[in-house]
Amino acid sequence: MNTKIFSIVLLVGMCALSIFWLANQPSKANETVFQKANINKGTSQTIQTNESMEKVTLGAGCFWCIEAIYLNLKGVESVLSGYMGGSVKNPTYRQVVTGNTGHAEVVELTFDPSIISFGEILEVFFETHDPTTLNRQGNDVGTQYRSAIFYYNDEQKRIAEDIIKKLDASGAFNNKIVTEVTKASEFYEAEDYHQNYYELNKSQPYCTYVIKPKMDKFKKVFSDKLKE
Repeated sequence: MNTKIFSIVLLVGMCALSIFWLANQPSKANETVFQKANINKGTSQTIQTNESMEKVTLGAGCFWCIEAIYLNLKGVESVLSGYMGGSVKNPTYRQVVTGNTGHAEVVELTFDPSIISFGEILEVFFETHDPTTLNRQGNDVGTQYRSAIFYYNDEQKRIAEDIIKKLDASGAFNNKIVTEVTKASEFYEAEDYHQNYYELNKSQPYCTYVIKPKMDKFKKVFSDKLKE
C-alpha cells in the first residue's frame, strides 16, 4: 500500500472513530426546553383542587397535530379539537379557517393531576411547537394558528406566565415567546371529522409530512410519559 492510499485509509478511519465518539456523547440538543431552563414541572406545579380532573385548552397551530400528541400522553383522559377565543357563536371550520372569526384552533384537555401535573402538560406544549412565531406554525399562517394557553383558574395563569418568563430568561428559544395566556372563553367542539384526525387519516399527506415528524419527536423525548 503506497503512502497516499495509507493516509486516505487512516483519515477515513479517524473520521469514523470521531463520528462514533460524538454519536455516543450526551447531547444538550436532546434536552427539553424545560431542562435547558431548569424548570421544575413536577409536583410543585400540580394544582391542588377539590376536583379529580383538571381542564386546560391549548392552541399550537393546526389542532390535528396537538390532538394526536396529547391523545398519547399518560394522565390525559380526553382530548377534543375545537375553537376558542373568537367573537362568532357556533363557528364552523370553514369560518374559522378564514381567520375572520378571531378563534384559535385548539384542543380541550381533561387530565388527571395525580398522574400528570399542569407543568408537565405545558412542557409537552412548549416542546412540540414553536411558541416564538406569531400567528404561524410552519406553513399554517393566520390568527387561527396562534400559540395560546387558555386557563381555567388563577393558578394555571400564574404557572403559565412563570414558565414563559423562565423560558425567555434562559434563552431556551432563540426568540421571545409570543404565546397568548388568556382566560378560557366558550369552547366550540369542532366537526366530527376533525376528531382523532391523525389516527384515522395517517396516509393523508399532511399527516405524513407534518404530523408524523412531530409525533416521532414527541415519542422519543417523552417515551416515559406515553400511554401503554
